[in-house]
Amino acid sequence: MSPHSSLRASDADRDAVAERLRGAAVEGRLEPDELEERLHAALRARTYGELRRLLADLPANPTAWDLHGTRVMPAARTAFAVALKVLLTLAVVAVVIVVAAAMATWWALWALVWFCLCGRRCATNRLGASFAWRAPPPLHRVRPGRPAGLR
Repeated sequence: MSPHSSLRASDADRDAVAERLRGAAVEGRLEPDELEERLHAALRARTYGELRRLLADLPANPTAWDLHGTRVMPAARTAFAVALKVLLTLAVVAVVIVVAAAMATWWALWALVWFCLCGRRCATNRLGASFAWRAPPPLHRVRPGRPAGLR
């Protein structure tokens, strides 16, 4: 017998045992009738010994497969994971924007070169200059005799 068996239990202790009994029923370890009997006994118990007898045939701690789903990630670790996901998302968005801007700049550069070349050709034609690769215009010969404007 434990030295604490004869100590009086508090309301919080009785509530904790009742909660453990309900958990055992949810796990399928207790039948509904047995759960009801044990809950009445737990709420009427006066000592730790009486409470301990109600839990004697139940596992003290939940088994490993019960704990697997109830692990809680620390707050700092969760915050780090969220920050990492946000940072990764922003990096991907930045790369997409830079690539799109580079593609737009590339086509804008080609358009600028095209307009510069076309503009230079049009400007030289307006000024009357000819390119070296063009043949010179044919010369008009004047016939001897009468002046061209008189008849």
